Amino acid sequence: MVIKQLVYLLALAREKHFGLAAERSHISQPTLSAAIRQLEDELQVPIVERGNRFIGFTPEGERVLEYARRIVADCDALRQDLSELRQGLTGHLRIGVVPSALPIVSRITGPFALSHPRVSVSIQSLTSAEIQKQIDEFTLDIGLTYLDNEPVTRMRTLPLYREHYILLTPEDGPFAGRDSVTWSEAADVPLCLLSPDMQNRRIVDRIFGSVGKAPHPTLETNSIVTLCLHVSAGQLSSVMPHTLLDMPGLPGGTIALKLTEPEVSYGMGIVMPDRQPAQPLARALFALAPTLDLEQAVRWPPALTR
Repeated sequence: MVIKQLVYLLALAREKHFGLAAERSHISQPTLSAAIRQLEDELQVPIVERGNRFIGFTPEGERVLEYARRIVADCDALRQDLSELRQGLTGHLRIGVVPSALPIVSRITGPFALSHPRVSVSIQSLTSAEIQKQIDEFTLDIGLTYLDNEPVTRMRTLPLYREHYILLTPEDGPFAGRDSVTWSEAADVPLCLLSPDMQNRRIVDRIFGSVGKAPHPTLETNSIVTLCLHVSAGQLSSVMPHTLLDMPGLPGGTIALKLTEPEVSYGMGIVMPDRQPAQPLARALFALAPTLDLEQAVRWPPALTR
């Protein structure tokens, strides 16, 4: 067995198409197919369901995939570890971030880039469930997500700050001239909210429910930017994390009001696999984050910007 056979197998699992998997792996399709057949011969089990095109993996193949993800991830971590000994950290760090934390993620990745200039970083906006799944499958290295609402499992966690809530609303709307609004009042204006697959939305729905309200949003999306643009257009309001105020200025034509009665918050932080040895790039970010004092940087109550 060679590592490349496992890498090709993982490419097929991602693409679910022999031709695309070969293209992503920079090899020919016959080469990829031969490598997987060699792996089947060595392990003496069928891995791929045979057909004119990719159908899926056999039960044995699914088990092989679990080990392949772990083995390839460990090989990548070994290369990073040895590189760190010779020349400092190099490699590619993959971060998953829930949409409500996107406004502040640069406060983490900026200092990380300065400390480790030879490391490239990619950031994906994902649901908390997707972050858990992709870290489990070794396709993400680290996540920035909720810690105490729907707790993550099999992870090391590092609390960073508490997420509070504001109402982003048109400056000439019914709440003009105010600094705060109750959750009950907010439920009665036309809303746009994150989609129900987002943990932030489930939190917001639960808080509205606690005051006897069940809002019916006019628009749902998985994008904080899309929410901001629709509020800026002047017809809708949105419940937002207070970290939106960390962005350079509110969207034009909007104001941000503190949401009260009740005032609630949820813990946000970094998660990484609870495995030893830890992946070097994730370990480095995990070590840097506590020095950044994000709780102070995104303090509550904020100075609301109009």
